[in-house]
Amino acid sequence: MKNGRKTKPGQLERRENAIGYLFILPWLIGILVLVLWPMVQSFGYSLNKIRLLPQGMAKLYVGFENYSQIFLKDPDFIMGLESYLLETLIAVPVIVAFSLIIAMLLNQKISCRGIFRMIFFLPIIIASGPVMQQLADQEAASIPMMNVTMIEQLLDEYLPHVLAVSITSVFSNMITLLWYSGVQILIFLAALQKIDTSLYEAAKMDGGSKWECFWKITLPTVKPMILLNVVYTVIFMSNNEQNALIVLIYDTMLSATGGYGYASAMAWLYSVIESAIVIFFAVLIMGRKDVYERRARKYQRELKREKRLEKKIRKRGERNERNYAKQKAKQQRKGANKKSA
Repeated sequence: MKNGRKTKPGQLERRENAIGYLFILPWLIGILVLVLWPMVQSFGYSLNKIRLLPQGMAKLYVGFENYSQIFLKDPDFIMGLESYLLETLIAVPVIVAFSLIIAMLLNQKISCRGIFRMIFFLPIIIASGPVMQQLADQEAASIPMMNVTMIEQLLDEYLPHVLAVSITSVFSNMITLLWYSGVQILIFLAALQKIDTSLYEAAKMDGGSKWECFWKITLPTVKPMILLNVVYTVIFMSNNEQNALIVLIYDTMLSATGGYGYASAMAWLYSVIESAIVIFFAVLIMGRKDVYERRARKYQRELKREKRLEKKIRKRGERNERNYAKQKAKQQRKGANKKSA
C-alpha cells in the first residue's frame, strides 16, 4: 500500500518482469535480426547454387549436393578441418591452463599488480587483425631459439604424422596462443577474488598444503569459469583472422568455382564441427563431479529418502488414528443402542 493505494497481489512481480523484458528487448531484437535471420538465410544459400549476375542473384536449388561435393571433391577443406580439429583440441587446454596459472600469480599480493594485469591484457587490444597478421608474417608468433623442425622430427617417430604436425603447429605459434589468453586471465582472476580467504585459513590450520588447497578449494570453485573460458577460447580461435578455414571459406565465397551457396555449406559444416568441440569439452569438464560434491549429493538424496519415509509413516499413523476413532465411535453407538433398547 503506497499513498493510500492498494497493490494487487502479483502486480509488483509483473511490473518487475515487464521492466526486465524491456531491458533485454534490444538484445532480443539484435539476435533475431543479426543472428537468427542470417543463419536461416545462410542455410538457404547452402541448398542452392548461387551466381551473381548483373540482374541480381541467380539461385538454382540443388538440395544437399553442395555438402556432398565438399566431401567428394574438396580435399583442401577436409584436410584443413582435420588439422583445425587436432590443433584446437591441443591448443585449448594449453591456453586455459596458462591463463589459470597467470591469474593465480596475479592474484597474489605483489607490488604493481595493476601494471602486470594490463601487460597481459594489452595484446588482446593491439595484437588483432592486420597487426597479428604482420607479426605472424615476421615470425614473431614463435618462441625464439626453438627448433620446431627438430620437434616435428622427434614427434614423427612416435606419433602419427597428422598428430605430430598439429602438436608442432602449437609449438610454432606458442606466442600467438599465449596472446589469446588475456580475457581468460581476467575471468579467472575475477573468480579467484570471489573465493573466501577463510577457507584457505581453515585448510592451513588443518595442515593442508598449497597443493591440497589448490585441488580441494581453488579448482572446484573456478570449475564453472574453466568451462566458460574453454567455450570462449574455442569460439575465439575458430573465428579469428589467422584461421586458415575462415580464409578458405571467404576465398571460396568470392571465387568463380565456388560461390555463396558452396561457401555457406562449408560454413555450416565448420559450425557443426565447432559446436561438437564445445560439447566435447563441456562433457569432459562438467561430466566428472568432485568427490565432495558427490558426497553432498548422496547426503541430500538420503535426506530426501528419510523425509519421504517419515511422511509415509506419519500418513500411516494418521490413517490408523482415523480408523481407530471410527471403530470407537461405532462401538459407542452400538452401546448407546443397547442401553436405549
